Amino acid sequence: MTFNYIESSICGENKFKNQTMIIGKDIIEQNNKSEVENFNSDFAYLSDKLTKSGANVSEIVNKIADFQVAIPSWALGAGGTRFGRFSYGGEPSSLEQKLDDVGLIHALTHSAGAISLHIPWDIPTDVKAIKEKATSHGLIFDAMNSNTFQDQPGAKHSYKFGSLNASNEDSRAYAVEHNKEVIRIGKELDSKSLTVWLADGASFPGQLNFQTALAKTEQSLKEIYSDLPEDWKLFIEYKPYEPNFYSTTIQDWGTSFMLANACGERAYTLVDLGHHLPNSNIEQIVATLMYKGKLGGFHFNDSKYGDDDLTVGSIKPYALFLIFNELVYGMENNPNNPYPAWMIDASHNIKDPLEDLLQSLEAILIAYATALLVDQKALKDAQLNNDVVRAQEILQNAYRTDVRPLLKAARLQTGAALDPISVYRNLKVRQNLISERGFNVKATGL
Repeated sequence: MTFNYIESSICGENKFKNQTMIIGKDIIEQNNKSEVENFNSDFAYLSDKLTKSGANVSEIVNKIADFQVAIPSWALGAGGTRFGRFSYGGEPSSLEQKLDDVGLIHALTHSAGAISLHIPWDIPTDVKAIKEKATSHGLIFDAMNSNTFQDQPGAKHSYKFGSLNASNEDSRAYAVEHNKEVIRIGKELDSKSLTVWLADGASFPGQLNFQTALAKTEQSLKEIYSDLPEDWKLFIEYKPYEPNFYSTTIQDWGTSFMLANACGERAYTLVDLGHHLPNSNIEQIVATLMYKGKLGGFHFNDSKYGDDDLTVGSIKPYALFLIFNELVYGMENNPNNPYPAWMIDASHNIKDPLEDLLQSLEAILIAYATALLVDQKALKDAQLNNDVVRAQEILQNAYRTDVRPLLKAARLQTGAALDPISVYRNLKVRQNLISERGFNVKATGL
């Protein structure tokens, strides 16, 4: 099996110079042939079982096929920890190459139809060419992400002691202007939202005044919000700690919710799975925000201890299912809440980044599919009758269903690979990327 190559402006380091790897539909169809027979029998069995239980299998498959998750531009290279990073080779060293990598993921899954850019790591130099390349891969530009948690080379002012909450007015104004610049770039790319995550806080008692810091943050966010186009949304992210370890100015969903309300009706809270203290009831947070119409976005990852940024579903798959149960309920019953912006936000230090993203997409769709199987009417009846055992059984019966044949049915319907990781490995994608780009390359922003 060989890859197709198309002309590109990307410069490699060897015989593949000026060429870009794509995975055509014919290649996917050929790889699917060996899987179809087993899929047909597995799907027939599950479809019959679910239909007898009253589920609309066709509707569920269509919903899975329509579900799209944005890939962040910073997740396509080897991530790392404060101790270092280990390259996997063939990393994308330009925005063009990052779009190509997301295009590969989307070709294999048809579930990653958007990319979320991080500025200033991925400022396009030729907007027209970048938009054309994204379109060629079937991609749109999701939320733009600003960066005020690190000083850039040549920065006029420092964020060392804060950005939007900075006591230094020059640093605060500099951070506000950066967010406005990100909006301007996003407008050119037809993005429709801005995500703000702040590292602002304190590492020691007495370092700052909590109320003053919060007031300055609110003032700054209002200034940014006033610059939003009418059809844009502002997503305000929160995190309890790190990189500051005594306090974070936007430390929890309640603070984010309060700030979103202060900004206006197009400002929302963004939930990141890893941005919670251990054992937080994230599903209840989701339910509360959707009830109030203020859940704007959701970042997927997994964790054991803190903001570990592990592969989605690798540690707490049942918790992910419970969260999706609330998300599905909210999407059906809270018309005042916009359709959430979905994105994977994880770090990949010892795995092939693209394989890790494929695993995360699989886990997300499994959780979504099992949540769609929950009999909400029966669950409501059990709740009204205080039948705790029955309520638990309804949830766990859905969770314990192997829904992978439903995911494969959705992929077959959209022309994606039945087994994306197997096809990725059969086609030796990573080896081809290394041949095209070289081994000692580093993804921009990392």
